[in-house]
Amino acid sequence: MDNWLPTLKTTTPTQGYDLAVKLARMAVKLTQPDTAERERMRPEYAGDADALIAASHVVATHFATIAAANAFWHEGS
Repeated sequence: MDNWLPTLKTTTPTQGYDLAVKLARMAVKLTQPDTAERERMRPEYAGDADALIAASHVVATHFATIAAANAFWHEGS
């Protein structure tokens, strides 16, 4: 697999959030590498409020990590 995550550094909070979403999506892709199986399961969780809230929580956790890392880097510059 190529280096899809070369850095956690971002310039803006929006870029940080986009990276958090990418991290969440990559976790799903790496956990279930079969594209057809992921597509088969999607309708099951797409209408499940609890599953969507859980996905949102994962993104928020990634975003907090990225924000903390960026704050650290900005303080060190």
